[in-house]
Amino acid sequence: MRFMYIVTSSQPTRGPTPALMEAMGKLADREIKAGRMIDSGGLMPVATGAQVRITDGKLSVVDGPFVETKEMIGGYAIFELRNKEEAVAAAREFMQLHLEHMPGWDGTCEVRAFATPGVDGACEVNVRAHA
Repeated sequence: MRFMYIVTSSQPTRGPTPALMEAMGKLADREIKAGRMIDSGGLMPVATGAQVRITDGKLSVVDGPFVETKEMIGGYAIFELRNKEEAVAAAREFMQLHLEHMPGWDGTCEVRAFATPGVDGACEVNVRAHA
């Protein structure tokens, strides 16, 4: 099963420490070599982004930063794992690195399975953008 980890924090101005970056790099190298990590990346601050919204039937674009943002998505990772239990165990290991290398940091790693056509609750349409 494919899983996405979405890391959020209410402390958007507090970037990862060099020690955390080194620890995450070692973990990522191990997971890539094992064939479990497919992709990962950090995201730029919300001030550099935009939101495209539909509200009351109208489409609008709001440039960042977003006043109502309480938590920021700081990064993501995509894994191919056997099941949710394995995904949660790997997320716990990843978040333990934050606990060890960034004392006082608060954040969340949301673990979400990718939709698989034919599985309950999954979208049957697979749309891919081509450059």
